Amino acid sequence: MLAQRLGKEFVDADEYLEQKEGKTVKDIFAEGGEKLFREIETHVIAELCRLDDRVVATGGGTILREENVRALKKSGIIVLLEADTDTIYKRIHKDTLTGQRRPNLTNQGGYQEIEYLLEHRRPLYDRTADFVINTTSMSAVDAANKIITLIKTVDHLH
Repeated sequence: MLAQRLGKEFVDADEYLEQKEGKTVKDIFAEGGEKLFREIETHVIAELCRLDDRVVATGGGTILREENVRALKKSGIIVLLEADTDTIYKRIHKDTLTGQRRPNLTNQGGYQEIEYLLEHRRPLYDRTADFVINTTSMSAVDAANKIITLIKTVDHLH
């Protein structure tokens, strides 16, 4: 929605990675674990950051590697869309493809996994994001409007 409103191309980094590799994220995890996935992801992020005029959606773990953070910061504005655990859990379970495409990242799975990942990634998210938008009670339209307002603010400063 944001890309369309800005007249830019939208790229989901995980979908791009899957098309490039010919495998789902879940399959890559099954073959080589998170280590292999993060290596492939780093190459994909570097490639996407060399492209202009794109809105890129990254996975939540992209910020685990400093080289990804550096590439993202050099290439554009980083907006963290956050929500509370309940909302994230509901959104994940509304997506019918989640189970087919996404591996569990901890032994816990489900709600506990979300809480664990949010707690452990929070410092990295806070350090990386240029802007943070809490989408817990926000529609996609409202989130896109908020991002557009933030981008206009940044553009006026430069």
